[in-house]
Amino acid sequence: MKAIAINGSPRKKWNTARLLEQGLAGAAQAGAATELVHLYDLRYTGCISCFACKKLGGASYGRCAVQDELNPLLDRVLDADVILLGTPVYFWSESGMMRCLLERLLFPLYTYTPERTSLYAGQGRVGLIYTMNLSEQDALDMGLFPHLRKTREFIHHVFGNLETLFVPDTLQFDDYSKYLCTRFDPEGKKAHHDAQFPQDMAEARALGLRLAEKRS
Repeated sequence: MKAIAINGSPRKKWNTARLLEQGLAGAAQAGAATELVHLYDLRYTGCISCFACKKLGGASYGRCAVQDELNPLLDRVLDADVILLGTPVYFWSESGMMRCLLERLLFPLYTYTPERTSLYAGQGRVGLIYTMNLSEQDALDMGLFPHLRKTREFIHHVFGNLETLFVPDTLQFDDYSKYLCTRFDPEGKKAHHDAQFPQDMAEARALGLRLAEKRS
């Protein structure tokens, strides 16, 4: 059994990466071999609208034809039993690198048919982890969660399953005094992080374990 986690944050040791590491630890507990990939280490683009993935009888039908450093990763994702996607929320969406990955991963598998049939033939279980600086109440008041719903719907439609973990009110800086961020209460953010983030880590680990157990 294989579990792969994709870090859509440029930070390798901060909130999103740490949560993904816990998700992989949970999958490993169920016997999975694990891999963590940092998207910002790779050089690639989003979809280039070549439509080779849609051309009937074409060599790349149902898969992305662009040859760059993302292409081998797409193959490993589609071959995995557990797929963990992690991204911070930037300007009310996934990070740019995660958006590019999702374009290249989902579009070839999504058909232009009345039924929107998915070409995904695997049995992988998918987990999506969002981290965000907004508090949960601010996210609710501003309508962030419904805004992110469409991405989740596409992932669920293509793969046939999806579990989502939202982690709001994350600690963005290690020292808030170095940055112009007077909107936030540094002491309050730190207190929330110290109390809540260990619980978020436990939830991420439980997510990885649960997805792996469903594939074992």
